[in-house]
Amino acid sequence: MDEIARWSVMSEDERRHVVDIRLPERAQGDRFDLQLPERPRLLRALYPPDAAPAGPGWNHDDLVDVLAGGVSSEAAVLAGLVPRRDGTRVLLTRRNDSLRHHAGQVSFPGGRIEPADSDAAAAALRESCEEIALGARQASVLGYLDPFVTISGFRVTPVVAVIDPAFVPVPQPDEVAEVFEVPLDFLMDPGNLRSIDIDFRGRPRRVLEYAWPGQRIWGATAAILLNLRRRLEQSA
Repeated sequence: MDEIARWSVMSEDERRHVVDIRLPERAQGDRFDLQLPERPRLLRALYPPDAAPAGPGWNHDDLVDVLAGGVSSEAAVLAGLVPRRDGTRVLLTRRNDSLRHHAGQVSFPGGRIEPADSDAAAAALRESCEEIALGARQASVLGYLDPFVTISGFRVTPVVAVIDPAFVPVPQPDEVAEVFEVPLDFLMDPGNLRSIDIDFRGRPRRVLEYAWPGQRIWGATAAILLNLRRRLEQSA
């Protein structure tokens, strides 16, 4: 650093400028989470990292008729936001076609919360490391969205985090077929979200879907993105 070499010959005003302005600016430049334009809005919209939300899930009442046994397991997913020069993008994965559950579906990295996990954020980060090789220092957790209940009986806690734009995913081939990004603006536009009717266990069920070129983003993943949009709208 040039300041170190010149420190002994600097005036008091020059030293004060380095300490009060230059060094804080440099430290901020090293923090990838501060590169996210939506960060202030998200901090207002989300539950804080040290206070994961309680409750059965914002959609629980819609699934009472298919959750005869109640919620069977707790899970967490990482809704990763990547700051790019052309705008913020959402990190998504497509599951391996050979998986027993949800094969070929688009999802956030994540999975079951294990006893060794300190909280939902720790579980989401651990699963993301296992699935796409995301390092702990390559993600900065901002907070939580509302829990969501799946038709398979999982109560899912979405963890929103900023992802280092320098991160290069390495998919675990047994679980992840593909990692891709979608512009946040596209997913937050109400005009890009639609409802479709499906048959589940002989009963009609309405689910949400985004039609992104080459990918079908639907079900729980689409619903979590809708919850993100609503919370941002409510905090505006």
